[in-house]
Amino acid sequence: PRAVEDWLAEDLVFLEQLRRKELDDSAREKEDLAASDSGGGQKHSSNSTTTGKKRKEGGRRMEGEISDGPPPRLEAFNPDPVTNATNTTAGPTETFVVISSSPTKEGPRNSVRLEGRRRFNRGLFIIDLRHMPAGCGTWPAFWLTDEANWPVNGEIDIVEGVNYQDTAKTALHATRECVMDDVAEGSKTGSWDTSIGIPDRKTGIPDMTFRWAQNCFVYDPHQWLNQGCVATDLKLEGRSLGMPLNDNGGGVYALEWDGQNRHIRTWVFSPHNRVPSNLRDAMRTATLVEGERIAPDTNLWGLPYGNFPIGEGTNCPASHFKNMRLVINLAFCGSVAGNRYFMDCPTKYKKFKTCEQYIESQPEELNEAYWKIRGVYVYEREWVRQWN
Repeated sequence: PRAVEDWLAEDLVFLEQLRRKELDDSAREKEDLAASDSGGGQKHSSNSTTTGKKRKEGGRRMEGEISDGPPPRLEAFNPDPVTNATNTTAGPTETFVVISSSPTKEGPRNSVRLEGRRRFNRGLFIIDLRHMPAGCGTWPAFWLTDEANWPVNGEIDIVEGVNYQDTAKTALHATRECVMDDVAEGSKTGSWDTSIGIPDRKTGIPDMTFRWAQNCFVYDPHQWLNQGCVATDLKLEGRSLGMPLNDNGGGVYALEWDGQNRHIRTWVFSPHNRVPSNLRDAMRTATLVEGERIAPDTNLWGLPYGNFPIGEGTNCPASHFKNMRLVINLAFCGSVAGNRYFMDCPTKYKKFKTCEQYIESQPEELNEAYWKIRGVYVYEREWVRQWN
């Protein structure tokens, strides 16, 4: 097991690499501007690379992209003994919940949605996956919401992806006066989504001003409608969601919603041999009696990729998020995956002009449209449970 010092050291090295890359990019931009101003008309080419490369449509890797090798052998969580005919133990196995959707006689597939009954105002929410829906037309999500009082009571998207997206994101959606412009430097390994090209409400002319998506207000005029504040993973960029995550045997997503300690924080670990030992042990012992369980401690997991300050002394009151329940869903097309279909799936678009037509064609790729979940774990602080 890796000590917490190892995780923190790795995260600090990663942050230093990001800082140096930003300095290099800034210097390169200055060189490009100088070259342009000189009248030569020729810009210097950039040799910078990114961890996550855009994957070709429907493919696992771009040509020339270096493979990380075969997925590692996974160590089972909570192994269940299998008894054979002679009543001897045949060895450990695992049980899963699989969520998928088959074609109907009419052609389309029905979306699937599981909703929790219990309401939450705080907690640590963990999902251990071996596979998540991926591919053109898919829109899976693991999230928290109070839809009857949306957006007044907020929404927290723990993990969400559409089509061929391959990098994990976490988004918060709220009413006015919830802005993430006060995040402490060095408190996360990720970045923010961007808002560029937003049409002006009066003229319709796209505003090409570069902005980070740090305003959680769903109707912020300088962001896309209902974009919210969106943290993006950088450490595992290009392999923390969708097909690349499945290639690595899945992973673990975790979100800590803690208004008392004034933050919402989010992590992703993939492949499973990167799961911190404390988190691994907490999941492994979750079904044991209370005295034998190992409590999760997020301070032992390294830095989160997303850090959202909420509560007293921040620019987002904790009251923006309350009375929410967990939802796991698998949707097809819709307002996001469907609207992005023509640009995310250009090859399919040449043959099928709408996302719905593509889904109705029963493509083989939709065999990848399923959740395979080892477990969902929810924790609340003991002193909070006593208050409730």
